[in-house]
Amino acid sequence: MKDLTPNKADLDPIEIASRDEIAALQLERMKSTLAHAYNNVPFYKQKFDEAGVHPDDLKSLSDLSKFPFTVKTDLRDNYPFGMFAVPREQVSRIHASSGTTGKPTVVGYTKNDIEMWSSVVARSLRAAGVRKGDILHNAYGYGLFTGGLGAHYGAEALGCSVVPISGGMTSRQVQLIQDFQPHAITVTPSYMLAILDEFRKQGVDPRESSLQVGIFGAEPWTNATRLEVEQAFDMHAVDIYGLSEVIGPGVANECVETKDGLHIWEDHFYPEIINPETGELVEEGEEGELVFTSLTKEALPIIRYRTRDLTRLLPGTARSMRRMEKITGRSDDMIILRGVNVFPTQVEVQVLAVEGLAPHFQIELIHHGRMDGMIVHVEATKDAASDDARAQSAKLLSKKIKDNIGVSAQVITKEPGGVPRSQGKAVRVIDNRAEGQG
Repeated sequence: MKDLTPNKADLDPIEIASRDEIAALQLERMKSTLAHAYNNVPFYKQKFDEAGVHPDDLKSLSDLSKFPFTVKTDLRDNYPFGMFAVPREQVSRIHASSGTTGKPTVVGYTKNDIEMWSSVVARSLRAAGVRKGDILHNAYGYGLFTGGLGAHYGAEALGCSVVPISGGMTSRQVQLIQDFQPHAITVTPSYMLAILDEFRKQGVDPRESSLQVGIFGAEPWTNATRLEVEQAFDMHAVDIYGLSEVIGPGVANECVETKDGLHIWEDHFYPEIINPETGELVEEGEEGELVFTSLTKEALPIIRYRTRDLTRLLPGTARSMRRMEKITGRSDDMIILRGVNVFPTQVEVQVLAVEGLAPHFQIELIHHGRMDGMIVHVEATKDAASDDARAQSAKLLSKKIKDNIGVSAQVITKEPGGVPRSQGKAVRVIDNRAEGQG
């Protein structure tokens, strides 16, 4: 693989600033953000008042722990624009992510927010080994999902030529990679494996492709996947992290020269690690739930947002800013399947909408080839238990899941009583993905 280490002269000065310089900037920006949220978002004013804290109480970075958390349901409860800190007319773009009830989590961006977002994505791409003038093949999904447009604007800000192909049309992905000769690809890791399969299906040696780096995000992935992709394509594979509530992709990124965890762009996003059960801060270097406070967002400042992602913070290496380890899991029940967030309650809504199905179901996660897959086990009601009726209900539920949640699922409709019952909390998800990797 080619050495893609960036020149230090090309880095933003803050990337290699001293920790004291970074902390001073963070404190200044944190004070401004807390005041902005308190003065312009009724939700935050009420939360701060109830907790007995005021923005003026922040004298040091450690004082942030006095302030209340924000969780995903807070955004959902204030749907659609109740969390905005600027008049809606000043919001240049609106994105949204799916939620447990069908009501999306809405996020907004001012013109300045878009520019900031573009700059941190550009910084992320540069850290990954992308340079001005490179062609970037962007296979993240475009639309309300932040991945496609987030990567697109960041790549343009860096000075790249962007191929906005989005997801799907795998055979065409391979054709355009061959024809356009891109230097880099942004894509979910599971879909990259599908692209790899298509290379082989077409009889094309992936090691002969022009790709020198892949920037993978939107779902957890392992170092085993990194090794497979790097060996198959003779290219670097690096991790990018983000979530729409905080900004989108570009909150943190691995540096291609070290690949030892994701450097958090701490001049814009302040990280904390808490015990997910107690909410208390953990000791330095201990694993826990990742919490973020935005430092420069205008439209939707976010204070102590509980991501539910489990990781730990480590000192900086290739950059002065702290690193986070690869995400090891989540502290809630959300499933990330091929880059799409799926909640069992979303599936439940669709099951209940199909006539002839009982209100019992179980989700089985499998490893199908190299792709994660989902099987939804349901059962028929007594008056719809014939083979034809069960086949029809399976077909209808599969379509509803695809149309409303955005993932493909195999549906197996069993006879009445076929789905296991639980004496306590229902076991909604069975994860058999490890068994399929043997």
